[in-house]
Amino acid sequence: MEAPFGSAQGERPVVITEGLGKDYLAGMLMVHALRGVSLTVGRGEMVAIMGPSGSGKTTLLNMLGCVDLPTRGHYWLDNEDVSRLNDGALSRIRNEKIGFVFQTFNLLPRLAAVDNVRLPLLYARVRLSREAAVRALGRVGLADRMHHRPSQLSGGQQQRVAIARALVMQPAIVLADEPTGNLDSRSGEEIMLLFQELNREGVTMLVVTHDPQVARHATRIVRMRDGMVTEDEAVTDRLDAREVLAGMPAPSAGEERGETGEGREGL
Repeated sequence: MEAPFGSAQGERPVVITEGLGKDYLAGMLMVHALRGVSLTVGRGEMVAIMGPSGSGKTTLLNMLGCVDLPTRGHYWLDNEDVSRLNDGALSRIRNEKIGFVFQTFNLLPRLAAVDNVRLPLLYARVRLSREAAVRALGRVGLADRMHHRPSQLSGGQQQRVAIARALVMQPAIVLADEPTGNLDSRSGEEIMLLFQELNREGVTMLVVTHDPQVARHATRIVRMRDGMVTEDEAVTDRLDAREVLAGMPAPSAGEERGETGEGREGL
């Protein structure tokens, strides 16, 4: 089935969903987690998705991340209809076209930062994977920490490693699920600054968050309730993370060095 948007004169959106629905049984009860969600994310947009618990935003994220398939409707990712792909094809899409950033950093504790970033490349059997991982770490400002293990990094630095890992395959879209949820205010704002810088470079991003301030860093906010999109609007009072950080207290010397108080050998 052809994607319903786009033309020869311009690029098609990175994400298009049309009537996306998801039902599942919880005991004897049928739950309608998504109810006909239609959403378009253009190339280079930074979209925040908000909603209370049970609104369907996590289910939608699973659909967009090709972790689960919809009960009905269609989903096009980078011009490919992924709504009815088998598990093997979905695995390929997840590895090649989607970068994931989670609230928990999901780094392997015994691997250095550069080796954590290399993992998607190794799974895809990409040659010269170490060089690509080094470049990705440089892109998030951690070239000088590539040989450090997660326990030797601050929480903000660990999230930067996770972002480098999400970027290393040059995905069509980066999906971030509560990316600042485990960070202090300054570290969280530094992550949003990095997201805005990446977005200015053309990276398409979708951020799920409960925090209205985090959402205001995006170019657009989509609000959900009861499995439906209730609002979809451009951000008119967008926060500039550089300005927010400038108004925060300066970090201590230990924070600047990335000390965590645990396993600091090698620093």
